[in-house]
Amino acid sequence: MQIDKLRGKELDQLFNAILSLNNLEECYQFFDDLCTINEIQSLGQRLEVARMLQEGHTYHKIEVETGASTATISRVKRCLNYGNESYQMTLGRVHGED
Repeated sequence: MQIDKLRGKELDQLFNAILSLNNLEECYQFFDDLCTINEIQSLGQRLEVARMLQEGHTYHKIEVETGASTATISRVKRCLNYGNESYQMTLGRVHGED
C-alpha cells in the first residue's frame, strides 16, 4: 500500500492538526495559513472531479466544468477504482449517504 510510504511524525502532526479543527471557518483559516490558494483550489478540484466521476459524467464535461486536466481526471479515476475508497467514504459523508 502506497500510504505506508507516507507515514511519519510530520504527517501524523499534520493530520492530527486537521482532525483538531472544529468547524468550516477553522478549516478555512488553517488551510489559508498552510497552503497557497492554488494548492487549496487543486484539492477542492480533485474532490469535485471524484464526485462528478461517481455520478458518471464524461471527461469532457468534467474538464469544462472544473478546469481539471485530463491527467488529473485520470489520476482521480484511478484512485476511485484502485485506491483506498477514501473519495467514496468522504463524499458519502459530506452528501449524507453514509
